[in-house]
Amino acid sequence: MSTFAFDRKLACGIQRITSSALGPYQSAVIRIGFSATYLLFLLREVPHRHAMYGPDGPWGWDMAKQLISGNQAFTVLMWSDSAVWFEIVYAVALLSAALLMVGWHTRATSVLFMVGVLSLQNRSIFMGDGGDNVIHLMAIYLVLTRCAQVWSLDARRAARAARAAETDGGAEADEDAEAAVDAGDSRRSVRGDVAGPVLWGLLGLVLIVATVTDGLGGTGWLPVLFWVLWVGQGVWWAVNRRAPHSEARTLLDVIANLAHNATLVVIMAEVCLIYATAGWYKIQGSRWQDGTALYYPLKLDYFTPWPALSDILASNGVMVMLLTYGTVVVQVAFPFTLFNRRVKNILLVVMMCEHAGIALLLGLPFFSMAMIAADSVFLPTVFLVWLGGRVTLGRELLFSRQGKVPGPRRAVDDEEAPQHSGDGGHTLVG
Repeated sequence: MSTFAFDRKLACGIQRITSSALGPYQSAVIRIGFSATYLLFLLREVPHRHAMYGPDGPWGWDMAKQLISGNQAFTVLMWSDSAVWFEIVYAVALLSAALLMVGWHTRATSVLFMVGVLSLQNRSIFMGDGGDNVIHLMAIYLVLTRCAQVWSLDARRAARAARAAETDGGAEADEDAEAAVDAGDSRRSVRGDVAGPVLWGLLGLVLIVATVTDGLGGTGWLPVLFWVLWVGQGVWWAVNRRAPHSEARTLLDVIANLAHNATLVVIMAEVCLIYATAGWYKIQGSRWQDGTALYYPLKLDYFTPWPALSDILASNGVMVMLLTYGTVVVQVAFPFTLFNRRVKNILLVVMMCEHAGIALLLGLPFFSMAMIAADSVFLPTVFLVWLGGRVTLGRELLFSRQGKVPGPRRAVDDEEAPQHSGDGGHTLVG
């Protein structure tokens, strides 16, 4: 390869990762998957919330305060031991998970979602399992992604703004729509909708009070991240309002795209690391080596929501052996299959079926949902576009049966890839 050809490919690569946020559908699935998982978990634990994270828990407020003073973990539940404050935090965690799932002002709600996850989990660190650890990490990663490009209320609002501005702005409308999705706003929203600025102002007031009262912990990277996100969102809104086609706006796009693409790579590496470490640790265990590891959890009352089904599987020695060895092989092999698209897709289906089996047989639905959502970062873009089309068709059929026929589908819609994304999903995740 000549030097000129290499430089040209390098320039094209740099242009691609700076000019667009890759994997729009994959990041949207991650957003929906993890927010839905945590929302359902919080709803299930509503009757037990005080015992798990609140004032009635065995891990008392004083003990939690002593632990957090040593490990500097972040949780707003340490701001007060009031039961009313706990109810407020729990309600905000529920609301932010629901709003993030539908993609309403995603930049702000992703931060609130992260605050809710960290606050509840760090309040009682002994209540979690592997699924909680994955949600903990992904809640932080989602803040840095442009995960509302498709399948979100932000994308729908941006598409409507682009259609409304077609007669006035022509091609410039498309550029405004691109900025609208990430900012959780549209050009029309910037001018008229007060929800974004009001939300930004309220969060800024809370951030100022928390910083002054040392509610953010005083040290560490999290207070810096909060301030960078808040100031950055204010600058983004101001630039979109005053100079939507300026070099400053282009620079903000480049920074946001780089942060998104780098975070998406980190998420992929995280998933590979989870499976690789789990697989290699299993190889070292004697029960995994002799093929009987699956038998033992099937005999534990805590992991047998369906005792009859567990007994049937445990009584079949060949099936237990195959599932035990198959689990190890799949987990160890998966990171190496990323270089072969077909093999990778086959193993993705196998792993998702495995997690579905864990949810059914071992009674760990939220762990399985979290892992399936994490696996979704590797799903092919073609499949996700097809899936979105099936969901849209099902929605239209449902409305038509109820006597409400949706309007004709437009060329610019939230189920279609944004113009600046291209086929970026194929480049990153195949």
